[in-house]
Amino acid sequence: MFVKQLYTNCLSEAAYFIESNGIAAVIDPLRDIDAYIDLAKERNATIKYIFETHFHADFVSGHLDLAAATGATIVYGPDTTTNFPVHIAKDGEVFEIGALQIKAIHTPGHTLESTCYLLSDEKSEPYCLFTGDTLFVGDVGRPDLFSGNLGKEELAAMLFDSLNNKIKTLPDHVIVYPAHGPGSSCGKNLGPNTSSTIGEQKESNYALLAEDKAAFILEVTSGLSTPPQYFPINAKINREGYGALDEIIRKGMTALEAADVKEKVKDGAILLDTRNANEFVEGFIPGSISIGLEGRFAEWAGSLLSFKDPVVLVTPEGREEETIVRLARVGFENVIGYVKGGYEAWKTAGNQIDMIITVEADELAMDIPHDQNLVIVDVRKPSEYESGHIKGAINISLNEMTDPGSMADLDENQNLYVHCQGGYRSVIACSMLKRQGIHNLRNVGGGFAIMKDTKGLEVVQEKNVLN
Repeated sequence: MFVKQLYTNCLSEAAYFIESNGIAAVIDPLRDIDAYIDLAKERNATIKYIFETHFHADFVSGHLDLAAATGATIVYGPDTTTNFPVHIAKDGEVFEIGALQIKAIHTPGHTLESTCYLLSDEKSEPYCLFTGDTLFVGDVGRPDLFSGNLGKEELAAMLFDSLNNKIKTLPDHVIVYPAHGPGSSCGKNLGPNTSSTIGEQKESNYALLAEDKAAFILEVTSGLSTPPQYFPINAKINREGYGALDEIIRKGMTALEAADVKEKVKDGAILLDTRNANEFVEGFIPGSISIGLEGRFAEWAGSLLSFKDPVVLVTPEGREEETIVRLARVGFENVIGYVKGGYEAWKTAGNQIDMIITVEADELAMDIPHDQNLVIVDVRKPSEYESGHIKGAINISLNEMTDPGSMADLDENQNLYVHCQGGYRSVIACSMLKRQGIHNLRNVGGGFAIMKDTKGLEVVQEKNVLN
């Protein structure tokens, strides 16, 4: 028996490869399928099944491309409707993987079709459970994501029944392999690990410790943040199908000269600069949005960028294709090219450039007493802000910056000092503010992690002053 977790940090996503006696299965594959094909070759195995735990909202699955490449059967659980051929498993249906067995366990709640898959070993003993978004380490899937006309309370009630009647009844030693780890927006507050056991979760997971159904429903439906804007788009793509990744890459790998870039931007294209945030602030093509590959790149792209507008890339040299693939993972199929030679070629040719001034926290502390127009803009999440922030700072979380109304209280006469926790999000925010015509700003290097310990900057706890 061979079971391998393939974890993608920037999406907090886990796919799984299972093999026995030359027969393999893949659980919840990403859109770029080479890793699964390579593993099959390494194991001298044939991929027979692709098991999907549900219609994913936070990434585009690789089920269609992997099925096309291997001839494998795509399997979904009950209550699934798709626009492409799949096998709809019955609750309790068993599939043979060499000497192993996988049983589909229908667990509605996160979504109606949510299904876990129980893998039994060569002795027919339960070994591990692939839980999708039904059960995470320390959390459960949120019940407010796009399941027909049902409300979150109705889905939470279903989730309670699924967990108590089908999951908690499994042996304590069974390994829990979820679809996501820490940082995912598919739950409220996932734990730091990417696997656990049924026994450990019964002892520590708040959702499995609820006294009754009413308490459970209240717990899992309270404190939910607004889902990222790309979630319904990705869920629809996964249900209805998508174009071949190879074609998306081919179109995106078009090198554009400066004159072509200017024309594309004039026609409405978005300039997306994926260089490191520290490089971006030193100089960039005017109007560019910074989302560096070093952070949660695809997630922020999906949360902030329009899926309708064409995209032109400015990337680190040699990372054009990687960028296109990572955007495709969250449903972007409209990359129309990249700046030939990158930013340096653009600058060397004498084209106009822009930059963002970065200041240290102690410089901000010295400016505060002497500048009546100084405004500190904290772009962290409201929960981060409320747990501690610089006195007088206003909170405009980064994911709100797609709405021009979020900038209503800001103007060019103010001296804006923008920060997040460590510096990545604040550079994105500065680039978006500049794109909206607000240029009198500075990025605070190192963010709140440094500011909170800087003399002259008082940390307080209070509600968001803009709420």
